[in-house]
Amino acid sequence: MAFETNKFNVTKKTKLSAGDFSVECNVSVGSEIGKILSVGIKATDENYETLNGVLNYSGNIDLKLVFLTTDGEINSSCHTCNFSSKFESDEITTGTEAVINVNIIDYSIESISGDSLRIVVNLSQNAVISQEKEIDSVLCNDEDVCSCNEEIEIVKLLASKKDTFYVESETMVKNIKKILCVESQVILKNAESGVNFVAVQGEVVNKILYLTDEDKFESFYINEAFKEEIEVENAARENLSEVYLKIKEDGVSTQIENDEQGQKVCVKVPVMACIYVYQNEVLSVVKDLYSTKNEINIVTESFQNTVVCPSFSIEEKIEGSLTLDDESPRVDKVLFYCGNGVNLTNVYVQDDKVFVEGIAKTNVVYLNDETNSLNSVQVDVPFSFNDKIECNECENLIANAVVTDVDVVVKKGRDLYYDAKVKVNLSCSQNKISAIISQASVNELLPERDYAMEVLFAQKEQNAWDIAKTAHVTVEQILAQNPELVFPLEEDANVILYYKKN
Repeated sequence: MAFETNKFNVTKKTKLSAGDFSVECNVSVGSEIGKILSVGIKATDENYETLNGVLNYSGNIDLKLVFLTTDGEINSSCHTCNFSSKFESDEITTGTEAVINVNIIDYSIESISGDSLRIVVNLSQNAVISQEKEIDSVLCNDEDVCSCNEEIEIVKLLASKKDTFYVESETMVKNIKKILCVESQVILKNAESGVNFVAVQGEVVNKILYLTDEDKFESFYINEAFKEEIEVENAARENLSEVYLKIKEDGVSTQIENDEQGQKVCVKVPVMACIYVYQNEVLSVVKDLYSTKNEINIVTESFQNTVVCPSFSIEEKIEGSLTLDDESPRVDKVLFYCGNGVNLTNVYVQDDKVFVEGIAKTNVVYLNDETNSLNSVQVDVPFSFNDKIECNECENLIANAVVTDVDVVVKKGRDLYYDAKVKVNLSCSQNKISAIISQASVNELLPERDYAMEVLFAQKEQNAWDIAKTAHVTVEQILAQNPELVFPLEEDANVILYYKKN
């Protein structure tokens, strides 16, 4: 009697412990700084490496500064600050795939000297890793071995790919003297697998802040929908794809082209896509087995397999207000607002709903007539909303958000009212535990029967398999010799077995 091993792979996702860290950025803006009016900060991870027990990664902090020079001129400056961080966990192994999220918590300007400033940025990090695990399943074609099979659904990572594509937007605008700030965001709308490709649909949101020839501040949004087909070998229509999109901030470019109708603003945004393609399979595995001639030792192994749910999007309107403290100059006119962003502080699933909590932020620059001065204040707007979710046992939830259509108005000189739209894309998965017979070995022979008939006292709800396994006979013998019984038993019954004596 020989047992064979059938091997198959499954994918398991694990959420790593979140954490906070700080990065110090030292930048030079090229002009003497009189006052910082607005700071826009984004953090993006770019490269990672997984080793046994540690996930090391690096990325960029991108700063967009709007400031007043000592000469009274409004300038802007963009800078990139490199950083590195890590996760530590016994779950991490060499070659593990990872999805990393880095969010800005807050920042502080530690010092300003001439054209230089030092900013300390506080960040939060979280990650979900995907691991491939090889599972052993027992097979045996021996006629003396009875086996009970069951079908299980498994998910395995079929392919992964990173790619960068460009989304270009343009619009006609009149009377631009200088572009002060371009804020670009990207949000996923849908991802579908095709034959050797994944179709990625989403939207790039660009906010352009500029100065007119009359030195007035104006801004506008360009929302550009896109659909990009990215080649992924072995992908098929029936596969499920997860896609995570990020903007490579230092690659965003803006051009102004003059023509007869006015000025055309062209924005080119590089979008980084991390794509994971999963394949669902149904396998027939041995759930239980026994021998009619020998005792058998079996080893049962439990394993976790991740079920991946399709991603989905939520869009909600949010609003809030801020009252200036008594020491701040009153607001006589809002000039502009930039440094728009959103930080998701908590996303969880409860009672078939997903709950999203976060803080939307913007820097409001305003004029005070009494002192004839430019001033700025950061407006933080907490929000919370929920929506229905189909994947209601979600363990690994990854959320990305953008804020758009921001509007800020002032009332009574000290109250600022904020409203905007928040668009959130969520990817959800859950881990399911399955058990399988991974090893089996033959033990001693069963004792020979010295009787021709046996009566088994079976209990209500027992099935033919359990009775046959106890008696070390086949299910077919149970059914053939007890045709009057219906299994599972509706009541206690006697099961009669007849044996041939040598």
